[in-house]
Amino acid sequence: MIKNGYYGEFGGAYIPEMLYPAVEELRANYEEILASPNFQKEFQELLEVYVGRPTPLYFAKNLSQKAGCKVYLKREDLCHTGAHKINNTIGQILLAKHLGKKRIIAETGAGQHGVATATACALMGLECIVYMGAKDILRQAPNVSRMKMLGAKVVAAESGSKTLKDATNEAIRDWINHPESTHYIIGSVVGPHPYPDLVARLQSVISKEVKKQLLKYEGRDYPDYLVACVGGGSNAAGLYYDYLEDERTQIIAVEAAGKGLLSKETAATTQLGKVGIIHGSKTLLMQNTDGQITEPYSISAGLDYPGIGPMHAHLFTSKRATFMSIDDSEAMQAGLMLSQTEGIIPAIETSHAFAIFNHKKFEPDDVVVFNLSGRGDKDLATYIDYFKLDQQ
Repeated sequence: MIKNGYYGEFGGAYIPEMLYPAVEELRANYEEILASPNFQKEFQELLEVYVGRPTPLYFAKNLSQKAGCKVYLKREDLCHTGAHKINNTIGQILLAKHLGKKRIIAETGAGQHGVATATACALMGLECIVYMGAKDILRQAPNVSRMKMLGAKVVAAESGSKTLKDATNEAIRDWINHPESTHYIIGSVVGPHPYPDLVARLQSVISKEVKKQLLKYEGRDYPDYLVACVGGGSNAAGLYYDYLEDERTQIIAVEAAGKGLLSKETAATTQLGKVGIIHGSKTLLMQNTDGQITEPYSISAGLDYPGIGPMHAHLFTSKRATFMSIDDSEAMQAGLMLSQTEGIIPAIETSHAFAIFNHKKFEPDDVVVFNLSGRGDKDLATYIDYFKLDQQ
């Protein structure tokens, strides 16, 4: 699907001249390193014995009865650190070691990528600096504490909306100032080429496992539908990757509508965005008539990004995927529903995906695979406050 760093018209590397050597070093080496036997041996061993892969593909019997179809949950919430993010950080840490980098920086919104990066750095004995929006630091306090306990330095981004976009800006500034010693671990399928492709390849372990697991449970290696939430889009890219060219499988991507598409407090990029450039990549982007980025909003810290990865922009414009927008209220109710139906508390990001049952009906024999990309521990304070659970 990617050609010369582009997914259709989206992608590329729109970067300042000072970053060109660092990005070019990565582009020139990543495919060869990822394909090398030494890398693959260490990567696969760590995925198994450290991350805890393969993660289960769980048939959600109660939810299936409720939804009227066969619902499977890819349990990425059971990965070490509680989300799919660790697949990417373990891979990129090994890549950084091959490139001789001693210092690691990262950005994070919900904190899961930051925790996963800090975890991998602790494992490999590398310096770790994580940039996080000041607003996200307050609403994701448990993850901030985890990062600090793991030895990472957490730096607050105080500009703009003080969320993921601003944390990314600060991380890029750091990289410009320390290009030779530093590897920037981008947590999603965003940023300049080769990051969208690199992250998607490392996360594709998800779809590869789904194919094997479905063959065992359903006698075929493909589902009728794949469903995942999309901010930047790494969990979705990992779930979709091995099915991108398989037209037997329909792809559903779920964005955060925030307080509503017309509220101006939203992160529904495909519905409101136009083609633009953000963080080194040409993609769909929420912006005003002057081309200035508009501030996104979502109750979920991991989905309030004003753009989407170029892969997902191409999936949208090519109509390979159906994009749906779910508001805060629907997402929170879906999170509560899954908790009380299957005994699994999901991250609020993931909760958006489960709200699609309010908008789409499936056939009884449809096999629908959801990427349960993260556990809800980090969001308990938000759930408790929203549903007033401490007063019940």
